[in-house]
Amino acid sequence: MDIGGLNVRIIIQKNETVTDQYGNHKAVWTDYFSCWATCVTSGLSANEEEAAGHTVEADRLDITVRWCSETAAVNSKQYRVLIGTRIYNILSIDEMGFKRNSRKLHTELTER
Repeated sequence: MDIGGLNVRIIIQKNETVTDQYGNHKAVWTDYFSCWATCVTSGLSANEEEAAGHTVEADRLDITVRWCSETAAVNSKQYRVLIGTRIYNILSIDEMGFKRNSRKLHTELTER
């Protein structure tokens, strides 16, 4: 893995359930881990989709991070990625040959 290519700071967030002062349960996103990553646009990034009467850009990124115990716990159901102010949902994860060197997160831009 080329360490010089890890030039984008990302924040991985985890979806957790918290209880407020009245006992109500809410789902909130909390910062789980921050690391350096390589971000490459996927071949499907030029697509546009129609959603609720307006055109939405379907921006997809392949994010490669170094393998560690924190990134090994990341899955596509409970986690998402922040890059600056943009939020990306994780579609799938590639283990890169199960060598424990890196993981590739296939992500898609979400609308706020």
